[in-house]
Amino acid sequence: MNKIDFAGPAGVEHDGRRQIADDEIGSGASFALDLERYWHEALGLKYWLAGIIALGILLGILATLLATPLYMATSRLEVSQVTADVTNLDSLESEGLVSELQYLNTQYELLVSQFMAKRVLEAGNLSRDEEFLEAFNFDEEANLNRSIERVLLENISIDPITQSSLVDVKFSSPNAAISAEIANLWAQEFVAANYEKRFGANIEARDFLQSQIAELRERLAQSERELVEYANANEILVLNSGEDSGAESAGQTLVGADLQALNTALADAVADRVSAQAAVVAGEFAGNDPRNELLTRLSQAKAELAVLRSNYGPEYPEVVEKQAEVSSLSSAISSGARASLQGARLREAELREQMEQAKRRFLGQQGQGISYGILKREVDTNREIYAALLQRFKELEASGAGQNNIQIIDLAEAPDAPYAPSLIQNLLIAIVGSVVIAGGLVYLRVALSQTLQDPEDVRRRLGLPLLGAIPRNDDGQMIDKVAERSSDISEAYTTVRTNINFLTPQGAPQVLMFTSSVPAEGKSISTVGTATSFAQLGKRTLLIDADLRNSKLRNTLELEDYDRGGLAALLTNQEVDFASQTVTLDEFGFDILPMGHTPPNPVELLAGERFAQIIEAARGSYDQVLIDGAPMLALADAIEMSKAVDGVIFVIETERIKLRGIENALGRLIRSGAQVYGAVVTKVSQKNSAYGYGYGYGYGYGYGYGDSEKAEKA
Repeated sequence: MNKIDFAGPAGVEHDGRRQIADDEIGSGASFALDLERYWHEALGLKYWLAGIIALGILLGILATLLATPLYMATSRLEVSQVTADVTNLDSLESEGLVSELQYLNTQYELLVSQFMAKRVLEAGNLSRDEEFLEAFNFDEEANLNRSIERVLLENISIDPITQSSLVDVKFSSPNAAISAEIANLWAQEFVAANYEKRFGANIEARDFLQSQIAELRERLAQSERELVEYANANEILVLNSGEDSGAESAGQTLVGADLQALNTALADAVADRVSAQAAVVAGEFAGNDPRNELLTRLSQAKAELAVLRSNYGPEYPEVVEKQAEVSSLSSAISSGARASLQGARLREAELREQMEQAKRRFLGQQGQGISYGILKREVDTNREIYAALLQRFKELEASGAGQNNIQIIDLAEAPDAPYAPSLIQNLLIAIVGSVVIAGGLVYLRVALSQTLQDPEDVRRRLGLPLLGAIPRNDDGQMIDKVAERSSDISEAYTTVRTNINFLTPQGAPQVLMFTSSVPAEGKSISTVGTATSFAQLGKRTLLIDADLRNSKLRNTLELEDYDRGGLAALLTNQEVDFASQTVTLDEFGFDILPMGHTPPNPVELLAGERFAQIIEAARGSYDQVLIDGAPMLALADAIEMSKAVDGVIFVIETERIKLRGIENALGRLIRSGAQVYGAVVTKVSQKNSAYGYGYGYGYGYGYGYGDSEKAEKA
């Protein structure tokens, strides 16, 4: 709501009238955070708020006592970005270089992924683990695995340690052993999954090679078995393999070796036979072989014979004897040469026969050797392929043995005590929650309360000066309190009068009308109280009862005897004298113009010139004229009367009429050209007075007082 501007100390005066735009209503009513109002609203609801907080604490205690104890186990992992390759062998899959933060965040997300839940479910066979199913109260469900995965993800949590590559994997469950088991299983499966991801290509290659090696091993064994069976069936005995494994020759077999040996022996026999034959022809043996003892003895005998002949002559007995020895030796040698020749010939013939037999066997095995060579080549080929695959398998196995960059640092242990429920934590949550609810209640009470609570809202939310705050009367009749000068009520209206006197530099406006939004807001009694206060000041004061529809002053001031004349008579009959219709109330010190009878057409009467003439007559006879006008409601009575008065005082009861209704009533007055000087707040209770408006002296002081004083000085 926009602020309402007023002339004099409280506003700006234009041509003697306060000009107020329609759109200036409303800015004062916009909601503003008023901590004081919230505080006093909380004081008013203190028992409710205390009950809410007490109930919250009770619920926190009950939740702690009734909650299932939960145990949390923690395993710790180290997640490193760089992995050292101890084998110095290139992996089949190259690693991409990513930032450490991105890598760690990726690992953290993988730790709590559906993928890990499925791995842990399968690795731990949790769907058949009775202890696990009992801990989480699983019944026979159609989709048990999905439910278990959901429970795992709900109870698993990770806690990365700041400024490190360590991360804690935590699992919570009603069973301490289950918590430790799942936490460890989760960490182990994550390490295994990471290893498979890093070295998955090598592992697949090794698995493939392993299957191929097994198949080739069987094939090699089969080919070797066929080779041996063929050799055994054909009596092929291989002494050594040929250097060229691809040749059709099977290598050196036993028959080939025999043939070679016989060939060598036959050559030697032929040589011996030729030598023996030459010796027989030459009469010598073995080509003067020095190893032959007979030849040695013959040579010695011949030498001795030659010596003896030269010394003794041919007839000498020793010469004859030596000649006989030489002859005997020569005869023996000749016989031995012939025998040796014969032996050489026999040996040569026997070797030739054996040679022919070996040759026939060898020629018979040559056809078999081709088949044997084919089988042998297949065996060699299979053996070479097997050796190559085995070598590659060992290399891949060494390459796949690289260090995993994720390692388990600490395994979880079964906790000794539950971590939840925590009585202190639950109490704190309960207290905070109940305080929030209590604060929300206070906020809603203030936000949804559209009535006037704080008298200061008259200025802050309605944009009107506060002329006074009248306390609620709970002791005796209100009219008696007004008449009693020492009462709080009387003091409050004295404050109203004082503030009215400071509305303009010339003092109080001479003719003022009191009105309100609806009946029974204290409008009539406020008119009486203000009039009494003006009378006590020594001013000639007239109170006009202009509520022609439902007069409250008639009963309040006991004016039932004046129901035939009064204002109604003056309005309907111009011949009636104004002074004759006024009544002096000695108890209060002012005169009153009663309403008289209730006319059938009050709006028409008030809208005519006669009402303005009556007001002019009152101006000439009295110093102060106060009019108890009709409430606004949907009527036009107050609007018509406002045209004849100097200004309007708006009376507002606390905690009754919504501010929107008050704004509408004020808007109607302002649009009609009425000058609204301010408002009087009635029925202010102890709750309302807590906003800073006490009883007795001080009501309204400060509203216009200083401004009026400055204006008067100016």
